[in-house]
Amino acid sequence: MFGFAEALRRLLDARTPEELEESWSAEDVDALGWAALGPARRRDVRKWERALDEADGLLLRLLDRVPVLAAGAQPAAVHVRVFRLPELERLQHATAAALVAQRFGAAGLRAVVADQEAPLPRRYFAFLALAERHRRSDWPLFARYLTPDAHHAFVGTAAEAARFYPQQDAAVRLIELFDAARADLHLREFLSPRILESLYVLDQPEVLGFLRELLTAGHTNHDPVLCEVTRALVMVRRFTGQLEPNAKYADLSAPDVHEALDQAEDRFRREREVLTPVVVI
Repeated sequence: MFGFAEALRRLLDARTPEELEESWSAEDVDALGWAALGPARRRDVRKWERALDEADGLLLRLLDRVPVLAAGAQPAAVHVRVFRLPELERLQHATAAALVAQRFGAAGLRAVVADQEAPLPRRYFAFLALAERHRRSDWPLFARYLTPDAHHAFVGTAAEAARFYPQQDAAVRLIELFDAARADLHLREFLSPRILESLYVLDQPEVLGFLRELLTAGHTNHDPVLCEVTRALVMVRRFTGQLEPNAKYADLSAPDVHEALDQAEDRFRREREVLTPVVVI
């Protein structure tokens, strides 16, 4: 966090868009920031509060200064306005949410999510922090957003958070969400990997009928994370011990089929605790 704050301070020293871009690239500011903010968002460590407060103040100063610095028509100015300025805004909202987490804990994060006057990205990062902490008492909050009518970032994160609540009706709610979004191809493409990964983690045999339907009616993709049929095959095999007819692999006895599913399952297992942040503008 202190390294991130120092990188932001060096950005403030830039006098031209070219200097800001050079400093940004040298410091890899966005990667540095997201790497620092992840742990600060997920865990309460009081010693981070000072650095977060400092970074938040520096980001606010940059958001005041950069639009003026990059107001021209030269390519460097346009690049800063189009790419760097939105990233600074997201970093500031994420930093503010992490600061709330350090100062006020889960109660503070819930207050930010509930504040309809707060900027949407700030509410989202507070929501993400609660999802990553997945306290038992927060399930009703996530369940409330398991509807296709909610903002896509919130429903996507709620679908991922559901994997941490096996004692609730999470699996049933996820299947209902999938069915509600089935006909909306863009929303389905966004939600399907999140829903199916959560069902993989929940590991409840009650979803077997739903998975068997996906074997023949699911979408296919070369990337196993995005392939509904591959995810269904992996889970059905775990429940039944065998491969079943599907829309992707005609010859179930082929060695490369088992190898592909083994690799996919290994990847699903490695990513079972990972929640994927959504870019909210």
